[in-house]
Amino acid sequence: MNDQSDRDGEILKNLFSEVEAFLSTDRESSCADPMDPERLSKLLHLDREGGIEDPETLKHWVAQYFRYAVKTHHFGFNNRMWAGANISSIVGEIAAAVSQTDAGSYEAAPVSVLMEKYMIRQMLDLAGFSSGEGQMTTGSSNANMIAMMSARNLVSEHMKSTGLFGHGKLYAFVSSDAHYSLDKAVNILGIGLDQLVKIPVDDHGRMELAALQREMDRVIAGGGKPFFVAATMGTTVRGAYDPLPELVRLREKYKFWLHADGAWGGAAIFSDSLKSKYLRGLDEADSFTMDFHKMPGTSLICNVLLFNKRPGIMDFVCNVGDKSYLHRKEREGEEYNLGAYSLQCGRRVDSLKWFLDWKFYKKEGFAARIEKYHRLAELGERIVGETDELEMVVPRESFNLCFRYKADGDKNRFNELLRKELHRRGLTLVAQAYIRGEVSLRLLLTHKDMEEEQLRDFFGNVVLTGRDLSGLSQL
Repeated sequence: MNDQSDRDGEILKNLFSEVEAFLSTDRESSCADPMDPERLSKLLHLDREGGIEDPETLKHWVAQYFRYAVKTHHFGFNNRMWAGANISSIVGEIAAAVSQTDAGSYEAAPVSVLMEKYMIRQMLDLAGFSSGEGQMTTGSSNANMIAMMSARNLVSEHMKSTGLFGHGKLYAFVSSDAHYSLDKAVNILGIGLDQLVKIPVDDHGRMELAALQREMDRVIAGGGKPFFVAATMGTTVRGAYDPLPELVRLREKYKFWLHADGAWGGAAIFSDSLKSKYLRGLDEADSFTMDFHKMPGTSLICNVLLFNKRPGIMDFVCNVGDKSYLHRKEREGEEYNLGAYSLQCGRRVDSLKWFLDWKFYKKEGFAARIEKYHRLAELGERIVGETDELEMVVPRESFNLCFRYKADGDKNRFNELLRKELHRRGLTLVAQAYIRGEVSLRLLLTHKDMEEEQLRDFFGNVVLTGRDLSGLSQL
């Protein structure tokens, strides 16, 4: 081996040693060591210099990164819609980084292109989408925007070339609990925030259909056109599912594009029982997105956007400009240069980690995992109901648990302090949300190894910490 190979080998050996140490961190220890930015900056010594191309420099900074990083694979990390990552997708990330290629063209990344097309076929089949197609995107925020762009471009045959000029106002409709990425989408696409109509939700957090119909009639009476409705399949805070079958029937009357945003709750698609419970009518939606990096556990970021009964829609929507320098036809017929039909030009090889997860866990493994999360959510709701100090802020709808500590006085302030204290002690970093102005501790079950014991430990830590805070004289 030459000097370059010896050095690179030493660097990789150091890296894998640090990775192994990080992933084997004792889960009984702290999930985080919270500190303010000034203190952390001093501890890191970011201005420290090292030798040029010195392996010890890399070893030092990787060790520093892992030393102070939040341990997202820890049972106490309950702050996001993801936790840790599947080992198979970690392998995929490393392999993709080593191969260092762009997944946009078959010529540069033949294996990943075939893997992506294979996985999209699996997902189209699961969704029940006939004559459909799909693509990987940089997350459901972009997927929601691409779905809206597809609906916009179908408003007229000239929309793609002339844009919104000469057209009446277009209106999109979402529930008031829909993800803020829809606000971003109307801004980016030129629809305008004033043309994004947010429909009230019912007691279950679902879009009110009567209110939706009234708003559509109002828009039409004013000369506008309803062109897009996003049904949320598992809202961010409550985990509510908008009623797809009823929205499909409304679509027959108003002729809008019906998009199913399953970024979070779309994972129910892997379980036959949960799919029939939460995703009934999905096969009639015009598009559907879900994140593999949430409940399924693939490393960040891994998303799929599917189109139903619309072959050629990606060509119509995203394919613009002269790409002949990069994308050449491998053969007539099926397209293998996927970058031509994506918003981004360069594309990461995310399909490899997705494919490896699918082969490693299989559909049955993902189904078992999602069903376990659902059972744990049911158990969590029972634990809250049986614990004197705790109460649900709203009833559980699916996978999300929105609860709080029953404190005297200002409940909002107490629960905000409780969350901070749990974090300060390194016990748990739990999510927080507001529901009708009330602070909720929001538990999202996304750790693949969590079982009843860890769930009970979580609530036990909340109760004991809450009792400690309740004993303080000033809050």
